[in-house]
Amino acid sequence: MTEKGIVLITGINGYIAARTAEACLRAGYNVRGTARSTESARSLVDALSSYSQRFEVVEVPDVTVPGAFDNAVKGVSAIAQLASPMTLTSTRPAPIINTATSTVRGVLESAMQEPSVKSVVIMSSIAAIIHTPKEPKYVFTEKDWNDESEAIVAKCGDDTPGNATYAASKAASEKTFWAFRDEKKPPFTMTAINPVFVTGPPLVRPTSPDQVAGKTYTYIWNILLGEEIPPEVMSGFSWYVDVRDVADLVVFGIDNPDVCNGQRYIASADYGPPQAAADILRKAFPHLGIQEGQPGEGYLEGFKSPHDQIVDGGKAAKARGKEYISYQQSVLDTADALKGVVDGL
Repeated sequence: MTEKGIVLITGINGYIAARTAEACLRAGYNVRGTARSTESARSLVDALSSYSQRFEVVEVPDVTVPGAFDNAVKGVSAIAQLASPMTLTSTRPAPIINTATSTVRGVLESAMQEPSVKSVVIMSSIAAIIHTPKEPKYVFTEKDWNDESEAIVAKCGDDTPGNATYAASKAASEKTFWAFRDEKKPPFTMTAINPVFVTGPPLVRPTSPDQVAGKTYTYIWNILLGEEIPPEVMSGFSWYVDVRDVADLVVFGIDNPDVCNGQRYIASADYGPPQAAADILRKAFPHLGIQEGQPGEGYLEGFKSPHDQIVDGGKAAKARGKEYISYQQSVLDTADALKGVVDGL
């Protein structure tokens, strides 16, 4: 155990979790990650082999079982709760939302039983914040809450669109997090991170197409392959943040528990729709035959939003005292990480 202690990262196999593990290790913490099986985390263990004496993976086969995290939390000083169902296509919202909320509750209940825990940081989402504002011009901040998606789920049931199910699960899980704080008055500090669309290079570099499919950076791979430029995931809402900035923000929350206690932090850098990524990549790799689409459309110079609804990530940037990684750098670094699955890159 290092002087800084052990950070437990749940859902260690995730895209953000892997970078969070790296960031915590670089900051001097030991890291214990949870996965359904240790075998599933082998590639991550290999990627972090230089930290082999300070990184371990423990099995939590079913995160919804009461007491699932009781052993994993033993001796840890901080917890980064990143385990959460991720799907935009589910047509059955109840299991997704129940898993998300029960996982958060289970982690916190286990933390209450372990005196060494000093802080818990949850990876929430901008989906727990954005809603339909009454004014056409609106700036989303940490004060905003998405109360709409849960109402959509209540109304539509199994006919709920997948994106509404995802948003509802994120809103419900973060509300569970803060409700626990209000009701139980835990001895540890609690902080929420709310990232927008996350881009940037995965820590574990993919070597086959199946390792890229279904990721938030998949669109960059599609563009590099010369495929048609995909539409925005949400029309008019292509705010982005690099995965390494999100990971560093988790470390900030752990390093500064008193400052961050009870706080939400939106992680949002600039505006980068797929067309912007295509424009960046076409200039960087002219030999790949990347499609033109509508060059320069859908974003302003400097990767700023042309829309009236803005997401303000300034609170997190000011707190860290550090600027976000630019969209251009994030896209180019992602491309570099995809060399193993793009011929000629």
